[in-house]
Amino acid sequence: MRRGWALLGLLALAACSGVDVDISGQGHEECTNVEAGTIPEPGRIAAGSTLRPEAADGREAVLVRYRSGARVSEAAVRRLGGQVTAQYRFVPAVAARVTPEERARLAADPDVERIEPDVELRALGLPMTAGSVDEYTDAVRLVQAPTVWDANADGVLDTGAPIGTGIRVCVIDSGLDRRHPELAIPYAAGHDFVDDDDDPSDETKGVRGIGHGTHVAGIIAAQLASAGATWPGMSRGGMVGVAPGVQLLIARVLNVHESASISDVLSALEWCRQQKAHIASLSLGASVDMGRTARESFQAARDAGMLIVAAAGNDSGPDNEAPLSYPAAYPSVLAVGAVDMRGEVATFSNRGDTLSLVAPGVDVLSSITLQGATVSEFEAEGQQYNSRSLFFSPAGEYTGELIDCGQGEAHGCKGGTCDGFVAYVRLTRGSASSAARNVMKQGARAIVFGTDNSESESWRKLLDGPGLEWVPSLAVGWESRAAVLENLGKRVHVNLRGVDYTEFPGTSMAAPHVTGVAALVWSARPTLTATEVRSLLERTAKDLGEPGHDPRYGYGLVQAKAALDALQQVP
Repeated sequence: MRRGWALLGLLALAACSGVDVDISGQGHEECTNVEAGTIPEPGRIAAGSTLRPEAADGREAVLVRYRSGARVSEAAVRRLGGQVTAQYRFVPAVAARVTPEERARLAADPDVERIEPDVELRALGLPMTAGSVDEYTDAVRLVQAPTVWDANADGVLDTGAPIGTGIRVCVIDSGLDRRHPELAIPYAAGHDFVDDDDDPSDETKGVRGIGHGTHVAGIIAAQLASAGATWPGMSRGGMVGVAPGVQLLIARVLNVHESASISDVLSALEWCRQQKAHIASLSLGASVDMGRTARESFQAARDAGMLIVAAAGNDSGPDNEAPLSYPAAYPSVLAVGAVDMRGEVATFSNRGDTLSLVAPGVDVLSSITLQGATVSEFEAEGQQYNSRSLFFSPAGEYTGELIDCGQGEAHGCKGGTCDGFVAYVRLTRGSASSAARNVMKQGARAIVFGTDNSESESWRKLLDGPGLEWVPSLAVGWESRAAVLENLGKRVHVNLRGVDYTEFPGTSMAAPHVTGVAALVWSARPTLTATEVRSLLERTAKDLGEPGHDPRYGYGLVQAKAALDALQQVP
């Protein structure tokens, strides 16, 4: 049975309550011809639904593992009725879709050792706020990358300095927006294991993902002076990755809902090896062991000479320390946890005795799908208020009367009309999406959410997505709520501008920093083995937390300059 794992650290938003509340004649009936929180194309589904396809034929995705020495035959599986989706070379196994009856017949085959579920994996990063002041981001500086390739800090790559040249990095993730100017140069090849084609775009049937893979790729290889549409205050040149000289191989396994199957991940791993990748970077994982077939596949890839880097997972909290996710928990994989810009372990970062390194993973700036994020402006009577756009909210602007819509109940807007208005919603409970659907059906053309969050903290609200229809939506912190409410009944202006960068938190963001540093070291001495590269990074890491290796920080914060200095002492 396929098992789904929630996007780690990202709480699923509640569906529309369906409760029909009327506030003593102050509300009004729903407007006609309004699509709220639905797919913006013919064949729309009901508000609150998702685009996730479900198997309609009763088949389940499995991995059929054969005994050592037995002949692996796709034809044999097909003769029993199974639908083969992949055959592997590293291990004697095939991926297939089978009915319960077909599974039973396969299990009776004496050559079949076991049948394992094709467990679903999830991306390990979360959408949050965005912003940066220069092209060398705080995160890139924290791992010492600029001191390796720009020792005199003049903004120009030093001649002959290690920048990852000649190293092929395979990013197994949600794909890549190849249109992004930061990533056009390093892209070398790609394959889409979701749509089964050679275009690894983070998109399926016109629905775009959140840009998780594009964010990861930017951390590794974004280019100097190649900016897309930037945030206010960002460098006009955009940002630069840890190893801007690498070649990127893009294997798309995460769909637009940020989930993947083990079978696709294993197929991608083999594809990476066929493409002569030095390093495979996986910012995804599952909270359960992926099975013996997966374990042996990762070990076989490691034995073949590939360095495999994976995110540790985001399941920990203030009162619990979660174990490493898989595949990061496998001995063949270099597991990476997350720290903030002060070097403190992130609350969400998973821990374990086999954690190898930590790297920046809190509010990390990088590239995203073109126009995949927005920045907000909120103005009332000439006064600007601090605000943050909601993730999955579309770009756009609207000027209209600010109407009190309570907590976003059905028929709860006091005085709004179908001609349009700006809804003010107190977001103290429930989901933003449920409230947004309700006020949009009452005619809201833009939404301002009042929250209990502080403007001095890191947070960001979100709507259901991707691929659903919303109006421009932003949120204000508790410091601005009272002042904003004084503008009820007045005309206000909401403006969301599309940008090509954002900040995400998660061990998903930490892993590619280690990948980039490994590429710098390997490019400085291409004769090194994967084992030697890993060992060098671990013994030169900045020790944090308890002295020596510990479950929270591993060997410590990865350090590019320290590793390169130590390499000079190695014959």
